[in-house]
Amino acid sequence: MNWLRNFMSGRHGSDQLSMALLIFSVILTFVARLVNLPMLALLSYIPLGLCLFRMLSKNNSKRSMENYKFAILISPIYSWLKKTQKHAMDSKTHRFFKCPSCNAKLRLPKGKGKIIITCPKCKTEFAKRT
Repeated sequence: MNWLRNFMSGRHGSDQLSMALLIFSVILTFVARLVNLPMLALLSYIPLGLCLFRMLSKNNSKRSMENYKFAILISPIYSWLKKTQKHAMDSKTHRFFKCPSCNAKLRLPKGKGKIIITCPKCKTEFAKRT
């Protein structure tokens, strides 16, 4: 195992972009096998090669900057997924409403019957059933 440690010494290793390239390559290979397109299977080696190049590269500053740009690009999708996951987890115990005047998202506990809701942002009152 020492030879592997010595070989990887000073190399970039894996990061989010490398893992995304690897997953994309696997998905592309799976789809190519599913629809029986050998050309697509060959194209799936491109992201795999990029992934290996990034992992074995010794230019850490350039690879880190590429990963940083990828993280900025993917952050809106990641935050939307986290928000959707939290919304799904809270849906068992809470109801979500939008304020009719300012469109703020309000979270209220379930099972309170018909109540008057006051928006904390614009102080608009409206009635809803929870």
